[in-house]
Amino acid sequence: MKLYYAPGACSIGIHVLLEEIGKPYDTETLNLREGAQHKPEFTAVNPKSKVPTLVLDDGKVLTEYPAIAFWLARTNPFANLLPDDIDRQAEVLSLMDYAVATIHMQGFGRLFRPSNFSPNPADEDVVKARGKELAEKGFATLDKALAGKEYAAGPFSIADSAIFYVEFWATRIGVPLPPNCAAHLERMLARPAVQRVLQQEGLA
Repeated sequence: MKLYYAPGACSIGIHVLLEEIGKPYDTETLNLREGAQHKPEFTAVNPKSKVPTLVLDDGKVLTEYPAIAFWLARTNPFANLLPDDIDRQAEVLSLMDYAVATIHMQGFGRLFRPSNFSPNPADEDVVKARGKELAEKGFATLDKALAGKEYAAGPFSIADSAIFYVEFWATRIGVPLPPNCAAHLERMLARPAVQRVLQQEGLA
């Protein structure tokens, strides 16, 4: 397997899952600020110009965070990344999608790339303020879901990898985390797989 990633991007969550699984894999770093995701060398692999991108041993290419995480969980059952119970599986997928589609795409998307939400540069501050509001609301929702739990759905799962990366972003740009989210982030940072990934991506 080969993971295309950008240090500190959402791909960090998939990077963590690969470390949790423990099978050999290769990596290739993309410099998103320099536009490496749009160059022919990468668009030939993933025309969506996005990370994470995972190339399988047979040459198939997986894209989109939830799809990659789900594939890794189902093809590596020994790693216990997805519960056996269908109701808990649904809970895991729901929380993962909420972190990716709402907190990341709607909240942090506005904070990181306000021009994608308004062509008028004068609107940038308003867009960013809305992004922070959406992120904070999202974390408040996750905080309730994490109440009384170590991880999102009991044991560590693919949902925690997605929640981790948005929590990690929050601490880096000053979005406050409510107590259960902050405690979840600390538990994630204590996991050996996360520590190895932070070292590998130059973020330790």
